[in-house]
Amino acid sequence: MRLGPPRWLSGRRALRLLIIAGALGVVYVGVTFVQVLVASGADDSGRADAIVVLGAAQYNGTPSPVLAGRLDHARRLWQDGVAGLIVTTGSKLEGDAFTEGYAGFEYLRRSGVPESDLMVITDGSSTWEQLAATSRQLQLLDLDSVVLVSDPYHALRLRQIASEVGLKSKISSTSSSSSLRQLLRETAAVSLGRILGYRRVDNWFGNVG
Repeated sequence: MRLGPPRWLSGRRALRLLIIAGALGVVYVGVTFVQVLVASGADDSGRADAIVVLGAAQYNGTPSPVLAGRLDHARRLWQDGVAGLIVTTGSKLEGDAFTEGYAGFEYLRRSGVPESDLMVITDGSSTWEQLAATSRQLQLLDLDSVVLVSDPYHALRLRQIASEVGLKSKISSTSSSSSLRQLLRETAAVSLGRILGYRRVDNWFGNVG
């Protein structure tokens, strides 16, 4: 009768595999953090079909400082001839009278951007939902290349989600700074998204920004 390995030996092997898996996980997350950090502040904007502003908080129709910074950056790109169309995105929270997309639209219109050069997309409270809705609407116009405008920490995940939803993207970040908390949050989102797919992560965890 052939005997298997002693129970203590099997336990040691399982522990060794667990330690190796944990170490690899730490390395993977660490490398992802460095990639998020290096990508933050990316500005590779060039000619595109549209400039897409990712949504952020608004207060009774007035963009928050974060959203206003993104909108001002998009307007400068539009003035520089990067694209003839600016897309503002974002839905609203329960109880809000205005969506982030509409607040952005009104802000840009009052800043001198003609309505004919603006598009509002109000579907989506998360980055994945906003970009997926944008992709669907732009495809109806036979457009697919975009310059994505958001805060610096967002750059790597933006590029990867855009690819997942069928957009050819470039990134143009605002000049705002990124906190360690924001970078760590992005690292967690990118670490999961690259393994599981960003749509699945969004479905499981809801609004991850």
